[in-house]
Amino acid sequence: MTLLVAGSLLAGCSAQGPGDAPSQQSGSPAASASPSASGGASPSVEAGPSSSSSAASSVFTPDASLVPRTSKDGRRLAESVVLVPGDWGRGYVAQTPAESAPGTWAVLNENCRWQRETLPRGVLASTSRYSRLPAGEGKGAVKVTAVATVHASALGADEQLSTTLEEVLRCPEQQPRSNERITGLASLGTPFGAREQEYADDSVLEAGQFVENGGAAQSYRWMLARLGTVVVAVSVTAGTGYAEQELNELGSKALAQMLTRIEQRLKGK
Repeated sequence: MTLLVAGSLLAGCSAQGPGDAPSQQSGSPAASASPSASGGASPSVEAGPSSSSSAASSVFTPDASLVPRTSKDGRRLAESVVLVPGDWGRGYVAQTPAESAPGTWAVLNENCRWQRETLPRGVLASTSRYSRLPAGEGKGAVKVTAVATVHASALGADEQLSTTLEEVLRCPEQQPRSNERITGLASLGTPFGAREQEYADDSVLEAGQFVENGGAAQSYRWMLARLGTVVVAVSVTAGTGYAEQELNELGSKALAQMLTRIEQRLKGK
């Protein structure tokens, strides 16, 4: 599977300026749907709202017998889909901690802080893995997160992406951890068929600036996509020396890998 994130779309999001921040967690776009965007910036391109997508209309039709119905099956699928350090490329290593606690997912509280909470009813499993590429050769470190969340229904998965869009309006500045800040967030949702998006039932892109320990601002990307009852997401944060296009390609490739794994594990014979 090849997934392309349009440069103009990303440029629009980054005009404001997703780590385990949100775990709530292809085609070349061209205008074809009623646009919607969230965040303080005015994106240069527009995309259809995530909430308008139909959970009943899917890019991929899985084998019903393979779709997870229990927490155990959901956890098995999530863990097999989420990327490990080596999947990101040569030189990537695990962060500390390397993985989220089983039976939890990230929730944005009323103070715009991210915290791990017990999975709610309707969410079978959620797994986050954290990796990094150490600084070297004149470039800063790259920190990445991969997330897979398995819902009991496609509507529940669809609601996760809608909530993600709404959260940027509520919290354009967010705190993943006590020493981290994400600022200037803007987001765009693109359901299947809008702007020729053909790789997922629905997708959301967030962009902003990441600051750790009061240091220099770094570029931040948070990409989510849904196939049926499964939502996958990646975050990419990089220090100095990296072009925006490099980060976009890194995130897009990682998201495509996980979407492909979902299809491979749920397709019928």
